[in-house]
Amino acid sequence: MIIVTGGAGFIGSRLIKTLNAQGFDNILAVDDLSDGKKFKNLSNARIRDYEDKDTFLQKLNDNNYSEKIEVIFHQGACSVTTEWDGRYMMKNNYDYSKQLLSYTLAHKIPFIYASSAAVYGNGQIFEEQIAYENPINVYGYSKYLFDQWVRRLLPEAKSQIAGCRYFNVYGPGESHKGSMASVAFHWQQQLQQGDTLRLFAGTEGYADGEQRRDFVYVDDVVAVNIWLWQNPAARGIFNIGTGRAQTFNEVARAVVHEAGRGKIEYIPFPPHLVGHYQSFTEANLSLLRDVGYDKPFKTVEEGVAAYWREVHGA
Repeated sequence: MIIVTGGAGFIGSRLIKTLNAQGFDNILAVDDLSDGKKFKNLSNARIRDYEDKDTFLQKLNDNNYSEKIEVIFHQGACSVTTEWDGRYMMKNNYDYSKQLLSYTLAHKIPFIYASSAAVYGNGQIFEEQIAYENPINVYGYSKYLFDQWVRRLLPEAKSQIAGCRYFNVYGPGESHKGSMASVAFHWQQQLQQGDTLRLFAGTEGYADGEQRRDFVYVDDVVAVNIWLWQNPAARGIFNIGTGRAQTFNEVARAVVHEAGRGKIEYIPFPPHLVGHYQSFTEANLSLLRDVGYDKPFKTVEEGVAAYWREVHGA
């Protein structure tokens, strides 16, 4: 049995569908469907069963699973970077993850989990080293702290632990994320309501729309997760991005190109995001390449085109 937490979420559901395409359907999807709209992400996926995240954790701690667990893909988390309830964030992202990791180590189950580039904060060097990690929000801190927990346990671990430090993921299946969905999603939505794409004006020395992020397509992220599982010698924490930063303007222009229409408008940078916003990210992929992952990553232009074709059928 394969377990995917966050199975109804953006990356988790895409992971399940990709596993389905590869012939795997003995999958337990774990999530919190308080937001019932997320069910749509699983409506065309093949799973063995679904369980609420709290029920699942209790059954796991009670050793109520008799069937062999092949792997746990831990994608579930509170990913709202503007959430400042630290107790809630640490309970969901840190404590929950620690309990899952403890179980997998005790039962020698591969554990592939979602970390985040948010651990780097406003840094300019994006290498998987604590010297470059300085989160600027409690979401980033929750991911940072779990990565430190993993690092302490890795030297003695008898089974695989692999952390996927996601950069800016975009693609089909993210509509339920609301304000946390990618700019590629929001700009497609804006074009359905008018002819204008709204980008943040310049800030922190960047010109209008020239803030740069490492935008990585969801299928590339899923491919790395599955490759890590299939290569158990790959252990540690790995950046998952394209390795090249592209501007918000480039993403907007790619959306305009696919839509065949649209103009760009710059709006004032939100005051509440000043000091809590990553204006630049770019994954260093050296560690991932060193363990043998050699597949290419889509550019923004390639990824937005694939996104548009799947959602709009053209």
